[in-house]
Amino acid sequence: MEEYLKQLNESQRAAVTYTDGPSLVIAGAGSGKTRVLTYKIAYLLNKGIPPYAILALTFTNKAAREMKERIATIVGEPTARRLWMGTFHSIFARILRSEAEFIGYPSHFTIYDSADSKSLIKAIIKEMQLDDKLYRPGMVQSRISNAKNALITARAYEHNKDLVEYDIKAKVPLIRDVYKRYESRCRQAGAMDFDDLLLQTNILFRDHPAVLDKYRQFFRHILVDEYQDTNFAQHLIVQRLSEGHGQLTVVGDDAQSIYSFRGANIDNILQLKRVYPTCRTFKLERNYRSTQNIVNAANSLIHKNKEQIHKTVYSEKEQGDKLLAFSTYSDYEEGYAVASKIDEMRRKRNYEYADFAILYRTNAQSRILEEALRKRGIPYKIYGGLSFYQRKEIKDVIAYFRLIVNPHDEEALKRVINYPARGIGDTTVGKLIAAASERGVSLWSVLKEPLEYAVKINNGTAQKLNTFRELIGEFITYSQENPAEETAAHIVKQSGIYSSFLVDQSVEGISRRENLEELLKGIAEFVQIRREEGLERVSIADFLSEVALLTDQDNDKEEQANKVTLMTVHAAKGLEFRNVFVVGLEEDLFPSMMAKDSMRAIEEERRLFYVAITRAEENCILSYAKSRFRNGKTSVCSPSRFLRDIDTQFVELPEDPAARADSFDSERERYGARPAFQSPFQQRRAAEEPVQIVKPTPPPARMRKVEATASPASASLPSASQADVHGLQVGTRVSHDRFGEGEVTAIEGEGGNAKATVVFQHFGQKQLLLKFAKLTILSP
Repeated sequence: MEEYLKQLNESQRAAVTYTDGPSLVIAGAGSGKTRVLTYKIAYLLNKGIPPYAILALTFTNKAAREMKERIATIVGEPTARRLWMGTFHSIFARILRSEAEFIGYPSHFTIYDSADSKSLIKAIIKEMQLDDKLYRPGMVQSRISNAKNALITARAYEHNKDLVEYDIKAKVPLIRDVYKRYESRCRQAGAMDFDDLLLQTNILFRDHPAVLDKYRQFFRHILVDEYQDTNFAQHLIVQRLSEGHGQLTVVGDDAQSIYSFRGANIDNILQLKRVYPTCRTFKLERNYRSTQNIVNAANSLIHKNKEQIHKTVYSEKEQGDKLLAFSTYSDYEEGYAVASKIDEMRRKRNYEYADFAILYRTNAQSRILEEALRKRGIPYKIYGGLSFYQRKEIKDVIAYFRLIVNPHDEEALKRVINYPARGIGDTTVGKLIAAASERGVSLWSVLKEPLEYAVKINNGTAQKLNTFRELIGEFITYSQENPAEETAAHIVKQSGIYSSFLVDQSVEGISRRENLEELLKGIAEFVQIRREEGLERVSIADFLSEVALLTDQDNDKEEQANKVTLMTVHAAKGLEFRNVFVVGLEEDLFPSMMAKDSMRAIEEERRLFYVAITRAEENCILSYAKSRFRNGKTSVCSPSRFLRDIDTQFVELPEDPAARADSFDSERERYGARPAFQSPFQQRRAAEEPVQIVKPTPPPARMRKVEATASPASASLPSASQADVHGLQVGTRVSHDRFGEGEVTAIEGEGGNAKATVVFQHFGQKQLLLKFAKLTILSP
């Protein structure tokens, strides 16, 4: 064992060998906390503690498995196998099966996963004849889950005045009745959901002291990983089991507490000494992962938080480059700038694609990034989430689009015929499919005339089928008379998909709504690009052709390890990469708009940014856009306050007063409030109106200077190239909503056919039809 202890630094070794009472190990990012936990368990075993007397709790099966494998290399596999090591849920399920009779459950109770739980809730909502647009199963499931994690049973819920009043204000007053029926049905079925495993363990220990005392004596040492992520139910179980002997070791980092939306409570780690007055604190402050500049930048950021256990993380690796922050004109340009930077770094420094990760605050941000990487031929993978066009809500909307282009598309029809729910069940769909197969016609043909094809349905069902057919027919007519972006917005609204997410304020519901808005933005951009290229009539079929190519790539089964990783910052916790891009660093995005009214929430957002920075080993690149499509519209953005939290000696900020000043007003004055796109949700797109070129106080002297320095080559262009077309001349610096800044190199054509050739920094040369292009002439 002494040989293994020599592999630890002084702080790690002190934490491992301390066994005189409760201890808190504050482990900074990259400081080797897993090694400390592993070696401490091995140390206890070496001191003669039986493996069955050690309880080690983790948050993932992967973490438990890796730790057990490491311990096995030290003490041998047979000993390691006898440890009580696993996730909270797996360990307490094991205890509950042994003690089930005390709480009225069979020992062989079933464990419902999230899908089982949601299915039962959905059935109860239907039985109670509640409006599933208000009582969204996902939202109801989230409410019940939060209650259980706060140790609130169905009976306690209905007697909790605050919860009942909250539900009444949210127009879902019967959640308490759904919860009560759900709890009863689970008991009837002899089933527990994941949250019950913690709730029922607490009830077991609370109501049966003899059982609690048995396990207190059984587990002589308790170790808990990632303690900052524990919720109230988990914290109370640990507290009850460790009372008496006090042999508790918790490891965690308050600076990485980022899961409050799951019920995690940072106070569990911040206030640990109040629960255990004799608790000794060990700080692991040496970072083995990142360069000195990255560690120092992260320190300067997190020190702005008031609620924290102070520590100074340091690195003995090389100094490294400063963090690099850059801005782009739009979120569209940001995606392409990131892709360009990855290509540049690979060429200059011989990095592999797998050395790069792109982190974002919300899943909806991935679409533009995916598109930019594809266009450059850069392979990527979505970690902990689906590719944008593979997400359910996006596939549902795309299915409607496919159906209006080709109503005989059977797979698309089956996907949306009862989504959103319109009372057309599987039995009815089965009859339609059978009739279509028997007669050798499409499903749509049978749907139009079900009686003609001898489909046995009642009048009510026939009316529902007719209503759906009329809806699709109306969509087809609308698409023939309107451009793609308006057709898309019309379908999303009139189908009921968007409104179904409006009432769902859960994290999942908000994410799905943002994804739908991002899809509409993508279609608007697609149409705008095609118009600028000279194609005035752009249909939804044109967009589907583009999407089909993208999704074909997404479905490629060939595994390729060498890929850029895309993920949310939440999903990145615990991982590390040589190079990390953190994108979308803007106010109301990162930090989130939902955090702005709470200092506690802002501090969690700052911790989330800290997690993002500390994933990087060698380079950390930060970016923000000056305009972004969010919440149904494109708005001017302000750089995140967090950029100014980083000490300037560790970060290279752009020459942008808004990123450095105490106020964001200069950003709005400089770029104005003009949106790049008006969302189809907000107003109809006035495609017929000529697009005006915006000139913010253009100085005549600049125009004369451009004329005087125009390229001699311009003399060979058509006459319009030397004329002032919409105020443009060869050499004029302009900005574009998506492509960013560029320089006009040629102008040709007249009137409505006038075109400008512009060379953009990240997009190269583009030829744009001026009556559709939205160009801003830049001041010198």
